[in-house]
Formats: sequence, C-alpha cells, structure tokens
Amino acid sequence: MSAAAVWVALLVDRLWGEPPAALHPVVAMGRYLGWAGRRLPQRPAAAFAAGALAWCAGALGVGACAAALQWALWQWLPAWAAACALGLALKPLLAWRMLHDEVQAVEVALGQSLDAGRARLAMLVSRDVAPLDAGTVRESAIESLAENLNDSVVAPLFWFVLLGLPGAAVFRFANTADAMWGYRSVRGGRDWEWAGKWAARADDVLGWVPARLTALLLVPLRSGAALAAEAGRTASPNSGWPMAAMALRLGVRLRKPGVYALNAAGRAPEAADLARALRLAGRAVAAAGVLASVALLLV
Repeated sequence: MSAAAVWVALLVDRLWGEPPAALHPVVAMGRYLGWAGRRLPQRPAAAFAAGALAWCAGALGVGACAAALQWALWQWLPAWAAACALGLALKPLLAWRMLHDEVQAVEVALGQSLDAGRARLAMLVSRDVAPLDAGTVRESAIESLAENLNDSVVAPLFWFVLLGLPGAAVFRFANTADAMWGYRSVRGGRDWEWAGKWAARADDVLGWVPARLTALLLVPLRSGAALAAEAGRTASPNSGWPMAAMALRLGVRLRKPGVYALNAAGRAPEAADLARALRLAGRAVAAAGVLASVALLLV
C-alpha cells in the first residue's frame, strides 16, 4: 500500500500541484522555524545550542504528527483507502510540478526581457541576480532545477521508503530549516553562522545519499569518475552532485561566478537546453517513483 501511495502522491502533484497554504505542512514548518528563529540568542555557544534544540523539537513534533497520522490511516481505513490517504499526506512533501513550472517560467520571462528573467529567477534562488546576463540566468535556473530535484522529490521518496511518512516529513523539515537558517552570514537582520549550523549539518547528513542517487538518475553510471570530479568543485557536500550531473548530461557549463564552474569546458546553455533539462528531470522523477515503489514492494 505504501508503494501505491507513492503513485497517488505523484499523480496528485501532476494534476493539481500544491495544496492551499493554510493546509500545507511545509508552510506550517516554515512558520514554526520563523517563530523559533526570531527567538534564538546571538552569542555563538548559546545560539548553537538553542538552534540545535529548536531544530530537534521541531523535527520531533513533525515526525510524531506524521507517525500518528500514518498509524491512524492503517488502523481506521481499509487498505485501498489508506493507500490513497497516505498518498495525499505524502504529496505536500513532494513538489515536482511547482519546481517544473517555476523553472519553465524563467525561460518564458527571458523571452520577454532580461530584467523579467532576472526577476523570475530571484523567486528561485537566493543569489544576487542583478549582474547576470541571459546565459547565467539560464545556468542558475538549471542549477536550481537539479538541486531541488533532490530536495523536492528524490530525497523525500528515499526517506519515505526507509521510514514511511515520518521519514519524508522530517527530511522536508530539515531541508526547510536549512533554507531558512543555514547561512554563514547575516540574513534578515541576524547572524546565522552559529544559530543555523545544526540545521545546515542535519540537512547535509539527511541529503547525502539522495543527492548521489539523484545524480545517478541523470547520468549513466559509467560517468561516475567525471561526475565525482565535477561535484567536488562546489563547497556543498550534496548540491554539487545533481548540478554536475545535469551539466554533464546537457554538455553545458553551470557556474556561480567567482565561486565554481561545473563542466567548465561546456558551452553556454540556450533555451533548448533548459527545456531539455526539464525533460530529463521529469524522467528522473518517474524513475525515482519506480525505484521507490519497487523497494517498498520488496520490503
């Protein structure tokens, strides 16, 4: 039934996308993290301890709620209804359609003007988009697609296979916490170097295996040596893997100016490359669904 739930979640995502914000568990996670983040102390040792404690409390609450819901579904509903309900509960922890549409919207906006493309990209990434030309806007959009393919689809499915709904929910909490707290500088009026360190490391640990699986869904296994070499050019232990895989598969370069260049010998991406990247990511989503359901059927 858990295998069936995977396909219910992917189908609902494909047909209807995200639920309303008032009903979205990831939005609720963000509200908690925003509330807790405003109350974290500033002194390094205290900030680290309080940040770790707030993260653990949030993760425990999220995991407990997800476990209680999953248990109730199996206890109170017939198997077919429990599978459908579990799929509906899993869906908000996956966000493929939203990711696809947001990345595609960057290319549509670039067709209007460079400024429109930059503005649309700014909704996807945290970097300064003002200096970017059309080529680097596309590079950033493809990078965001590859990185979030892991965070929004593959990793939640991986943890769902291992630990059920609580696993997927805790991963999305960890990923949301990293997005909100995991900075090494001042953001939103406070220094996150120590307050967000636990959140950043927890996301690294939980995303380590899924990031590499995502990369292997994008490139053939025989490309492993080149993939590892390119992935190592980024500071992140995880995000470089799906980004490098996408760069190698498309034959394009992907850069964060002044920080790294993946597949530096590749050409600058064009509009057709972004469209191809979306198709490759879509096939990777389907493959992840197949692998997840097969793994669940074998357990």
